[in-house]
Amino acid sequence: MSGSSGKLVVERSAQEKVEAWYPGRVFADETLSYEEAMVQFVVDSHAEAGAVEAELSPEAAERVRAKVEKAALRRAEEELKVERRQVRKHRSQEDSAWQGRRAERRRQQEARESQRIAGIKLPHGSKKVRDEAWQYKRQRRRQQLAKRKQEDEQWRQRRREIRERLQRTRVTTAWIAILLITDNCTRQCLGLPLFVAGAHVTAETVVDALRVLLPAELQFLISDRGTHFTAKVFQQLAQDEEFIHVLIARHRPQSNGIAERFVRTLKEWLRDKSWQSPEVLAALLQQFEWAYNNRPHQGLPTPGLSPNEFANRLCLI
Repeated sequence: MSGSSGKLVVERSAQEKVEAWYPGRVFADETLSYEEAMVQFVVDSHAEAGAVEAELSPEAAERVRAKVEKAALRRAEEELKVERRQVRKHRSQEDSAWQGRRAERRRQQEARESQRIAGIKLPHGSKKVRDEAWQYKRQRRRQQLAKRKQEDEQWRQRRREIRERLQRTRVTTAWIAILLITDNCTRQCLGLPLFVAGAHVTAETVVDALRVLLPAELQFLISDRGTHFTAKVFQQLAQDEEFIHVLIARHRPQSNGIAERFVRTLKEWLRDKSWQSPEVLAALLQQFEWAYNNRPHQGLPTPGLSPNEFANRLCLI
C-alpha cells in the first residue's frame, strides 16, 4: 500500500497474486477432453474436501481411475486416426508426383525413339545422363516404399497396444431395471421389484412380479407401449386377472402423469444414495417405499394424509 499526491494505491502482494487452486480450474486445461475433465473434477472435489477415502470405496476409486485411463486411450486412438489420415493424404500426393515422373519418362523415351527413327543424332552422353538420373529416382522411390512398410507396421503396433489397453480397462457395468407400480387413486406405491437382468428383462419376468403385487380389486392397469406390456403373456395376465389394460399414447408420457411424477420422485430420492450390489439397492427401495407411503401426499383429495392413511379410510367407507 502506498500513497502520493493525495492518491492511495493498493497493490496485492506477490503471494496474493497467485491464483488459488480450485477443482473447477481443470476445465481450463485444453489438453483434456470433456470426459477427462469431468472425471478429474469429481476426483479433485473429493480431494478438496479431504474425503476421498471416506466417500469413495476402493472399487469406486478404481472405476474412476479406469474411466480416466479409458478416456485418455480413446483420445490417443482418435489422434492416431487423424495422424493416419494425414499420412495417407501425403502419400497420395507422393504417388501422384511419382506417376507424373513416370509419364514424363515415357514421353522422353518416345521422343528419343522418334528422333532415332527420323535419323536425328542426339548429343553424345545425353542418354546416359538421363538414365542415371532415372535410376536415382527409382532408387529413391524404392526407399520411400520401404519406409512406408516400416511406418505401417509401427502404426499397426501402436493401434494394437491402444486396443489391448482399452480391453484391459473395460469397465464392467450391470444394468438394473426397476418396475414402478403405483395406485392412481390412493397414490400408494404397491411395489418396486428389482430385475438384475436390466435391459434383458423379459415380459415373463415382469408378469411374474405383477401377479404377486397387483391388488385383487384392480380394474384398470395403465402402462406405456413397451414390449414387456404388449407381449402376449401380458395380455394373458389381463385376461386371468380380469383387468383392462390401458396403453398410453405414443410419445405422450404426460398421459400417465402420476406414474411419471412418481419416477421423478424416486430418482430425486436416490440421487444422493450409493450402492455396490443389487441387495443394497433393494434395501434402499424398501426404505423409499415405506417413506413414500407414510408421508403426506399433496396429490390426494384430503390434505395432510399419506397414501397409506388415505387407503385405510377408503377401506372403512
